[in-house]
Amino acid sequence: MSAPLVVFDLDGTLIDTAQDLVASLNHTISLEGLEPVGLDDLTWLVGHGGQVMIRRAFSLRGRELAEGDLERMLGVFVEHYAGAMPGVSAPYPGLVAAMDRLSGAGFRLAVCTNKMEMLARRLIDELGLSPRFSAITGGDTFTVRKPDAEHLLGTVRRAEGDPARTVMVGDSLNDVLVARNAGVPSIGVPFGYSDVPVAELDPTHVISHFDELTPDLVDRLLSR
Repeated sequence: MSAPLVVFDLDGTLIDTAQDLVASLNHTISLEGLEPVGLDDLTWLVGHGGQVMIRRAFSLRGRELAEGDLERMLGVFVEHYAGAMPGVSAPYPGLVAAMDRLSGAGFRLAVCTNKMEMLARRLIDELGLSPRFSAITGGDTFTVRKPDAEHLLGTVRRAEGDPARTVMVGDSLNDVLVARNAGVPSIGVPFGYSDVPVAELDPTHVISHFDELTPDLVDRLLSR
């Protein structure tokens, strides 16, 4: 029997990236004459990758965005964001201890995020967390992304896991849906960037702090 696998979302789940994402987005849109966005806007902007962040920022400011400009602006965003890593981004309280508990019990860990894989890997590496993960996949790793089940299932395969022995941890609708679509239990965290309380998204279980993420909890969810 394969080891249990716990797959984490990145932004708003593993790492609080809010201030750095907003700073790089505001740098990008300021060059186009747009007023800056605030942290309160993040729940609507984040979760679908950099291109969607830029599109939604333009929509928020009532400005048209030509498709031909999007690739150029994405390049500006990526250069600014990657160059400042890790910035002030940091793991959420209790995360490292939770990962220690899970790994100590023989569980494997992985990351499944809609962030570009290069940016995800660089951030995780800058924070010294890369050795903890059996797989890291981003929104451009496969031909699909969350909430498509194949994004999560492809991550499971790369981590040499078994979907029947996998739990997904996340903060947003995409995370709950990708777990549901892949037929795996989900754990919702309420401290991320969802625009509604995570419990309303109907994950299998909700934790309020990573102190609650234990091998026993994962085993209970897998035994249902």
